[in-house]
Amino acid sequence: MSSAQPASEEALAAGLAETADAIEALLAGLLRDEPEAGEIHRPGRLLAAMRHGALGGGKRLRPFLVAETARLFGAERRQALRAGAAVELAHCYSLVHDDLPAMDDDDTRRGRPTVHRAFDEATAILAGDSLLTLAFDVLSDPATHRDGETRAALVLMLARALGPGGMVGGQMLDLTAEGRFPSEGAAGSLGEAAILRLQAMKTGALLAASVTLGARLGQADPASTAALARYGKALGAAFQVADDILDVEASPEQMGKATAKDDARGKATLVAALGLEPAKRARDRFSEEAIAALTGFGAEAAMLRAAARFAANRKS
Repeated sequence: MSSAQPASEEALAAGLAETADAIEALLAGLLRDEPEAGEIHRPGRLLAAMRHGALGGGKRLRPFLVAETARLFGAERRQALRAGAAVELAHCYSLVHDDLPAMDDDDTRRGRPTVHRAFDEATAILAGDSLLTLAFDVLSDPATHRDGETRAALVLMLARALGPGGMVGGQMLDLTAEGRFPSEGAAGSLGEAAILRLQAMKTGALLAASVTLGARLGQADPASTAALARYGKALGAAFQVADDILDVEASPEQMGKATAKDDARGKATLVAALGLEPAKRARDRFSEEAIAALTGFGAEAAMLRAAARFAANRKS
């Protein structure tokens, strides 16, 4: 089954676009001004900032991975899209907070002003808080899945990917590696293994969770879940190394944000640790590891294989 034909770039682009359109519409509904049942009032400025941070851009790769993995096991697309929207809300929260002056201090994101520039810093903090909270609101809603045990499992998986042992912990390691806290270590002092661990937490954990959430929605068997977990982990590694390479090679116009910042800030990246060409080889190796993890699947996983190549070869 490993000889299944890969999906074309055109097919992947169409699949990503279809999912992105569906997620955009779903997020727009979730981020409306009118309060939900049980809510008192939604301040207009807060919702406008949340919409600025979540709508109108982005690859929507994470919800695509949720939906494609769920499809492998016959899960309802409506359920998969809602779970994917929850993941995307959490991802957008992380971007809003990453851009803050105390973090990466970025002025642009997706080709437009970051939330704290379009509004103000306090509003951006609250918008990020609200996006994260709404992610768990969506995931725990019976509309996402009728079975309470399944919803609880999804909530736990997302929380573990985001929390102190996942994305937020990775962000802490990232700041430490910049030399922000001299008592914790000097800037640029991490070796390859420590950098890969940092990146597996900061970026890889949420990408990997996108895959395993889809598997859980589809009630995948343990062997399939384990294979998909390996796929998600390797894809996440490829994605982050590709991002580090793009920071060196791509223009701000391509990326929709400032580039050439990693080296200036002393970021812990494989490019800094190994050099550009070895980092490219590592990126390609991770992409192939992701594809190899899908050996037990046939043509039905062609889009996931294409997504692993996309994670490594993207230009923005």
